[in-house]
Amino acid sequence: MKPQARKLTQTSKKAKPLTQAQVGAKYGFRSGLEERIGQELTDAGFEYEFEPEKIPYVKPERKSTYTYDFRIKGKSFIIESKGRFLTADRQKHLLVKHQHPDRDIRFVFSNSKARISKQSSTTYADWCNKHGFKYADKSIPMEWLNE
Repeated sequence: MKPQARKLTQTSKKAKPLTQAQVGAKYGFRSGLEERIGQELTDAGFEYEFEPEKIPYVKPERKSTYTYDFRIKGKSFIIESKGRFLTADRQKHLLVKHQHPDRDIRFVFSNSKARISKQSSTTYADWCNKHGFKYADKSIPMEWLNE
């Protein structure tokens, strides 16, 4: 016979329940399950901390390759054209730049004023400026071609 799951019992005076918005604001829960567990602990009279620390770890190295879009004969830079500039793309380009500081990678965006995410005010242009990449909108600038 399977043991029955037991609900935690109340050991202290029951507090007025928090609204979902109050719980999220106070504890930062990102899922209904986290919220339910937190409420069970509270109802049972246990004090707890939610996500009290971060434990660092290193992801194992994975060999990868990067295929850029354009190399112009006689020029020392390469061109990467981007419509969407996703998190994975940005991470990849930072790794490539760090591991190949001699490579001059330049971006041509369909819109460098686009934000990197809905939650961020950082644009593609801001990101390039922060990380030292040259960029342009829609086409390769003649200034680059005349270098």
